Amino acid sequence: MHSLETNRLILRNFTATDAQGLLEYTANPRVNCFMDHNVLTLEDAAAEVEKRSRDDSHIAVCLKDSNELIGELFGMKEERDSDTYSIGWNFNARFEGKGYASESANAFIEHLFTQQGVRRLYAYVEDDNFRSQKLSEKLGMRQEGCFMEFVSFVKYEDGTPKYENTFQYALLKKEWLAQHLSPD
Repeated sequence: MHSLETNRLILRNFTATDAQGLLEYTANPRVNCFMDHNVLTLEDAAAEVEKRSRDDSHIAVCLKDSNELIGELFGMKEERDSDTYSIGWNFNARFEGKGYASESANAFIEHLFTQQGVRRLYAYVEDDNFRSQKLSEKLGMRQEGCFMEFVSFVKYEDGTPKYENTFQYALLKKEWLAQHLSPD
């Protein structure tokens, strides 16, 4: 992917220098859906950024002034529907509350709609992940439904899966265009 710049951020492919930053926010995931991506050592993080550096589906979000990794965006093309993407984000808690997630996700969405020919985006958000729900809505996404006991990322102490209720948010290109081209 070509780098994207916002006022304060750079969105780019991962590089070897991102290992420490990735480790910082993936060693102790705060949201269950990232438990499978739990990285525990700097060596694991280095291997993960090496893998991601060759993959445009995971985008590093870095501060423009220091190039410090503060989080990531991801977008996966649907196998059966090439103009539909599943998107999401994962950010370092140290950088929350500064608008970085919104700023970077807006730029990413614009890129997908205007440069990649995407027609529809959707995001899955657990029913207890209030920050991601708020971000989805701020991005102009609408909640399409709630999947009850949809997926399990963790287990109870007795080893049985803990199923999570999951909202699906979505945004069509024509909705995004109407939001961004309408007079204020």
